[in-house]
Amino acid sequence: MAAFPCMTIFLLVSSTLAQIVFSEIFKPHDYSKWPMPLCKMYYPLDPLYDANCPEVTAYVCATNGHTKNECFLCVDQWEFGPHIKFDKYGKCD
Repeated sequence: MAAFPCMTIFLLVSSTLAQIVFSEIFKPHDYSKWPMPLCKMYYPLDPLYDANCPEVTAYVCATNGHTKNECFLCVDQWEFGPHIKFDKYGKCD
């Protein structure tokens, strides 16, 4: 008889903890609070040097409407000028 209340308490506590953990994992992220990309680490060392950007699928949208990762965005800024700017994290609409 004493096992039934202990099992009930265990199930209630574990389901509450599971809800807390999974609600944080699947919570929507507010990308506006994320910092802008640090482009200096992607700039080529030599003007004749080709930048080798990794094929990472962490999308960044630029003001020119192209969806790329941070490295491609920063190299485009370096090559084509400051009119290409970071717009948002994620794919362009």
